Amino acid sequence: MLTAGQLGAPLGERATLVQFSSAFCQPCRATRRVLAEVAAMVPGVGHVEIDAEDHLALMRQLEIDRTPTVLVLDAAGHVVRRASGQPRKADVIAALGAAV
Repeated sequence: MLTAGQLGAPLGERATLVQFSSAFCQPCRATRRVLAEVAAMVPGVGHVEIDAEDHLALMRQLEIDRTPTVLVLDAAGHVVRRASGQPRKADVIAALGAAV
């Protein structure tokens, strides 16, 4: 389970899309756009982007070894889906179904 304190941002009311990114990651930019669009479309869904280099302990704890990695959290902060690489919008929307 992840908390708002660990993420540095509040959890979404229904679900949260957590993106681990790095500064020079080209797919991270596209992922940011897709997740922001989905969060704007689905009420109660938040989007949090975390700089991997600034949160190495959290990366180790969650066993994240590449960027972008996206976690879908339910309202309580439990990880219900996880994916590495640039996601398609349809896949993100489908993954949210497991969280809300």
